[in-house]
Amino acid sequence: MGLIVVRPEPGNARTVARLRAGGGDVLAWPLFAAQPVAWDVPDPAAHDALLVTSANAVRLAGAGLARLAALPVIAVGAETAAVARAAGLRVAAVGASGVVEALAAGHAAGLARPLHLAGREHVDSGHPTVIVYASADVTTDGAAFAAAARGRIVLLHSVRAATRVAALLPAARRETGIAALSDAVRAAAGDGWGLTLVAGTPTDAALCAGALERAIDRAAGAGDKRP
Repeated sequence: MGLIVVRPEPGNARTVARLRAGGGDVLAWPLFAAQPVAWDVPDPAAHDALLVTSANAVRLAGAGLARLAALPVIAVGAETAAVARAAGLRVAAVGASGVVEALAAGHAAGLARPLHLAGREHVDSGHPTVIVYASADVTTDGAAFAAAARGRIVLLHSVRAATRVAALLPAARRETGIAALSDAVRAAAGDGWGLTLVAGTPTDAALCAGALERAIDRAAGAGDKRP
C-alpha cells in the first residue's frame, strides 16, 4: 500500500525521505506552498521569548527576525529547534508534542511572555501572535490526484491539508486511507475513508511510523490489519 505526502516544501521532501528510508512506496504531491507575508516587528522589550511552532516561521520571517534575535526561542519539535539554531537563534526550550508542552517547557525555563511567530493557519497559543508566512494552494488536477490516491494512504499534517484532501476526494474515500497528525486533523478530513490513522504524538516521526506500519502490513496482505 503506497503513501502520498501533500505538505509544502521543504517539509515534503523530508517526510518523503523518512518514509522511503522505512521502506515505503511514496509519492510526493505538495498541495501547498509556504510564502512570506509582510509583518510589523513588535517591540522586543514586551516579550521574553519567541514561540516558534513551525520551522517555516524562521525560514520565511525575513529581515524582521534579526530585530528579535536576542530573544530565546521556545520551539515546537526538534526540526523547528534545529532550524532556529541554524539561523543563529538560541533555543531555550523544546516541546516535542505540541504548543502546550512547549509552553510548559518554556515556563519551566522562566519564560512566560513569548511572542508567537506563526503561519496564517496556526494553533492559538494564547499569547501575542504575529503572522510571518502563509501557505497558498498549489493548483492540482483533482481527477489526477484522485487516481493517484486510490489504494494509498495520504499523510495529513494540518487541518488545512485535511480539508483540501477531503474536497479533492469526495467520491473515492473508500479506496483511500488517511494518516492524520492529530485528532483535530482527522476530524477535519471527515468520515468514509477506507483506512483512518492518527499519530500517537503530533510529530512527523510518529505520523510516518504509523503510516509505514499500516502500509507495509497491508501490502503484505495482513488481513488482521484491514479496516
